[in-house]
Amino acid sequence: MPRYAIGDVQGCYVELRALLQKLRFSADRDELWFVGDLVNRGPQSLQTLRFVRALGAGARVVLGNHDLHLLALAMGSRRKLRRSDTLDDVLAAADREALCEWLLQLPLAVFDPECGDLLVHAGVVPQWDARKTLALSAEVQAALQSDPRALLDSMYGNEPSRWSEELAGPERLRFIINAMTRLRYCDRAGTLNMQLKGAPSAGDGDWQPWFEIGARATADVRVIFGHWSALGLQQRPRLLALDSGCVWGGSLTACRLDGNAQTWSEPCAGYQDPGGD
Repeated sequence: MPRYAIGDVQGCYVELRALLQKLRFSADRDELWFVGDLVNRGPQSLQTLRFVRALGAGARVVLGNHDLHLLALAMGSRRKLRRSDTLDDVLAAADREALCEWLLQLPLAVFDPECGDLLVHAGVVPQWDARKTLALSAEVQAALQSDPRALLDSMYGNEPSRWSEELAGPERLRFIINAMTRLRYCDRAGTLNMQLKGAPSAGDGDWQPWFEIGARATADVRVIFGHWSALGLQQRPRLLALDSGCVWGGSLTACRLDGNAQTWSEPCAGYQDPGGD
């Protein structure tokens, strides 16, 4: 079964369908791996959710920070709509409950040990290997399914900023969510820096892109991720970054995960001003 990974869609449904035409995608034959952030800031989040959900087992999807933000709004969390949000169509949809129930079943990470591929929205701290990442994802998934309102109310914030196995309760879950859905920069100790968002530069001091940390525990697998539009498409032997900034006027990118790792892109007119990611 051919596998294709697709970057952050963010409600750019027209671009997604055009990209799949370039792939000659067949729902009966192919499998799509989505890096998360299916929704928000683009114009057609509702159509995107309905389409990907209808793919059933033909799609492997992880939650991104925008998907969690949608759930927080839909489930009655204290979180409010932001000016840049484009989620009104989902929140007003007749099938909103069914779509949210589907999102609540999704993990933060997917690992295929046969292929050696780890799928996550943003990244992982240096201390986590693929199986640890999967286990921590399962903790969050269980909390989402047992008491979603409590988790969604408590997931916002940047503390704790450093990983410790001793973390427990909401603090532990918040750190896991932040790492897997918001991480760009960290240090060797696994401390997250949520303030740095631009492309890597020489002036970041102790802070490095999470995937540049030496001897990180996921160096033995291929990590497939999105979230970082300023980074753009990155293809390395054990790393695949796929957020090419579709919603900001860049493009939506797909990469074949097997064989020659061919890539395809679909230009986007841009629905948001660049620099607000």
